[in-house]
Amino acid sequence: MTASTPQNLKQDRIARTSQHMAGITMLMLVGMLALNVFSWIFPEKFSSLAEFTRSATSLDIDPASLPHWQLAGIMVITSIPLLALAYGLFQLRALFQRYAQGEYFSPLAAIHLGRVGYSVAWWVLLGVLCQPLSSAWLTMMRPVGHRLINVAFGSNEVVCLFMAASITVIARILQRASEVDAENRQFV
Repeated sequence: MTASTPQNLKQDRIARTSQHMAGITMLMLVGMLALNVFSWIFPEKFSSLAEFTRSATSLDIDPASLPHWQLAGIMVITSIPLLALAYGLFQLRALFQRYAQGEYFSPLAAIHLGRVGYSVAWWVLLGVLCQPLSSAWLTMMRPVGHRLINVAFGSNEVVCLFMAASITVIARILQRASEVDAENRQFV
């Protein structure tokens, strides 16, 4: 029987926390995609929680009044940026699983973190591109002169892009640290 040292307890706590975070990340991944779909199907219950359906409200559009083909199309359009974010969350989940196994400085952990950064950047860029597309899609049945195209790029997008770039740089630093660690292990 081995004695529990403070270091072992700390590693066990990190492993448990990482496992919990991996599970929570998966719930977030599935939850955000489901919320997007449900907010279009049941707008009276979910519209206050979903960003894209709030934009439909600002355009004075009732999602329940849309034809099924238009509703299906808007669900696809608004899911595009979320799929990029879902990929990032999937990579974050894989990163937490690596951490749960004690792989803090592995090259694969750094790759997962880098993919999280790229995914956040794609989420922002696709969101900016899909917003005008979704407003055009939602107002396409209106008479000429009443159709709208909304375009927005604000401080939230700038902050998210900065965070994505920061995460990517940190991932590269961790990848280099794992290479140095591997080189040092060869000399020992």
